[in-house]
Amino acid sequence: MNALKIFSDTLLAPQVLALLKEGVAPHEILLPDKPVTSVLAKADKDPSFGLADIAFGQPDLQSVYESEKLKWIQVSSAGFTRYDTAEFREFAKSRGLLVTNSSSVYAEACAQHVVAFMLAHARKLPMGLKSRVANGASEWNALRQQSAVLGPGQKVLILGYGSIAARVVELLKPFDMEVIAVRRQPRGDEEVKVVTLEAVGEELPLADHVINILPDNAESVNYFDASRFGRCKEGSVFYNIGRGTTVDQGALYAALKNGPLEAAWLDVTVPEPLPDEHPLWTLENCFITPHTAGGHRDEAGTLVRHFLGNFRRYLQGEPLKDRII
Repeated sequence: MNALKIFSDTLLAPQVLALLKEGVAPHEILLPDKPVTSVLAKADKDPSFGLADIAFGQPDLQSVYESEKLKWIQVSSAGFTRYDTAEFREFAKSRGLLVTNSSSVYAEACAQHVVAFMLAHARKLPMGLKSRVANGASEWNALRQQSAVLGPGQKVLILGYGSIAARVVELLKPFDMEVIAVRRQPRGDEEVKVVTLEAVGEELPLADHVINILPDNAESVNYFDASRFGRCKEGSVFYNIGRGTTVDQGALYAALKNGPLEAAWLDVTVPEPLPDEHPLWTLENCFITPHTAGGHRDEAGTLVRHFLGNFRRYLQGEPLKDRII
């Protein structure tokens, strides 16, 4: 096989870039003039992209359309919004273009983040961490009485079943809760009961915990609107580690202030970061982390090692991990 050219537009520390270059040798890494500093940022067109056989990162969409050599794209994030269109899918299919993402890189961290949200809410950690009351005081007794446990009799509804949701299901097993997942097209190999999006309206009134991991696409924008929040169970908790665009934040505010939601735990918002004057910050039952759910030590190294694993599979003609197209 002739040496392949791999275009990588992700900004990597020198030691991580060295790992990438050594891992693909004797194949060649092409670097752009201007690397992408965020997976949410739009990449600039770069003249070297036209030479690439493989793209690793967040390649410019128009450059992909114009390329005559490109055979495989590995997106450096779990989300793949700019490529998740009917037009691009048809293009990729017609060209035989392989597309994978990096869900496996972020699945563990994101899954632990949302379970941490659930435990923090059940154990009233925000309230407890701020409290300095004495043992036996009325506030102390109230805090103990409000604290809960995750366990039997509670129902969890997960919207968006992929590698993150699958890991959430595994982590929740010891709590013995009923878990139902929602997937556009159930495959039959899921670990829990799976329903389609059409059944969400029937499941929302029964769920104590609603976990949103929906991707950002044309169908999911403001998916959680006033109507769907209105169908939620009284006292239920909403968690979002998917994309902020999938939630009508005005409707969320109303559902938190007037019911039926008891609380919301968010890692994603629109915009990011959420402005200081946004109404959600005024609510004591809304908790927000700044899109850090997927973060972990040596994140960039994990990302590169994931690509290198798929690169070896590609060279050997084996199925690629995290294939989306």
